[in-house]
Amino acid sequence: MSLLAFITILISAFMHATWNYLAKQSEGGFNFVWLYMAVSTIIYLPFVIVFFFLGEMRFGWPELAFISGSAVIHMAYALTLQKGYKVGDLSIVYPLARGSAPMLIAVAALFLYGERLSFAGMFGIGLIVFSIFILTGDLRRFKQPNSGKAIFYGLLTGLLISCYTLLDKGAVSVALMSPLLLNYGSILGQFLLMTPLAFKDKEKVKKEWAMNKKKAVGVGILSPLAYILVLITMQVTPVSHVAPVREISILIGTVMGAKMLTEGVGVRRPVAAAIMVAGIISVALSQ
Repeated sequence: MSLLAFITILISAFMHATWNYLAKQSEGGFNFVWLYMAVSTIIYLPFVIVFFFLGEMRFGWPELAFISGSAVIHMAYALTLQKGYKVGDLSIVYPLARGSAPMLIAVAALFLYGERLSFAGMFGIGLIVFSIFILTGDLRRFKQPNSGKAIFYGLLTGLLISCYTLLDKGAVSVALMSPLLLNYGSILGQFLLMTPLAFKDKEKVKKEWAMNKKKAVGVGILSPLAYILVLITMQVTPVSHVAPVREISILIGTVMGAKMLTEGVGVRRPVAAAIMVAGIISVALSQ
C-alpha cells in the first residue's frame, strides 16, 4: 500500500469516527438518519453538477444498477447502526461493526477480484479479528442489559459493511464509476426511499431537527466525504488492504466513547485497540 493511500485512509477514518460520535450523541434513530441524508443531498449536489458538466462523470444503466444496489445496502447499514447505538454503547457496537468486516471482505475479494493477501496481510487480519474477541468476549457482559442486542446489531452491521464495500469496489475499479457519483447517487437513493416514512410524522422530524440540527449537519458533511476518500483509494488499492486499514477508526471511536460519552473503560478495551492497531499496520505494510 502506498503512503498516499495510507494517509488518505487515516484521514477518512478520523472523519468516520467523528460522525459516528455525533450520531451516537443524537440517539435519534430513523429521523436523524433521514435528516443527515437530506443535508448530504443538498450540500453535495453542487459538486455533482459541476463535475458532471465538466465531463468527469458518465451515467447509464450500469451506473444506475450499482447506485441502486449500494443505496439499499447502505440504508440497511445506517438503520442497523443507529439501532445498535440505541441498545448499546459506542465502544461495543462501533468496534464490533467495523472490525468484523475485514475478514469477510478478504475472503470474498479472493473470489470476486482475485486479490491475494501475503502472510503479513493475513496475520494482520487475524490480529484484528482476535482483538474483537478480546473486546467482546467477556461473558459478564451478556448479563448486562441489552449487551446481547448490541453485539447482534454490531455483527449485522459488519456484514452489511462487507456487502456494500465489495459492491462499491467493483463500481469504482471495474466499472470505473466516479466515486462522487456513486456515493451521491447512493445517498440520494436512500433519502428518497426513506422520505415517505419520514413524512408520516413530520412533527417528530421537526422535533429531531430542532434538537440535533448541528449534529445532523456534521454527519451530513463528514459521512459522505469520509467514504468518498475510501472509494478514491479503492480505485487503485486492493479492497482486502483498504478495509482492514480503515479500522484505525475503531481506536478513535473507542477513545471518543470512553472519554466524551462517559462509557466505561476497562483494561480489555485499550488492549484490544492496541492489538487491532498492530494488525492494521501489518496489513498496511504487506504486499
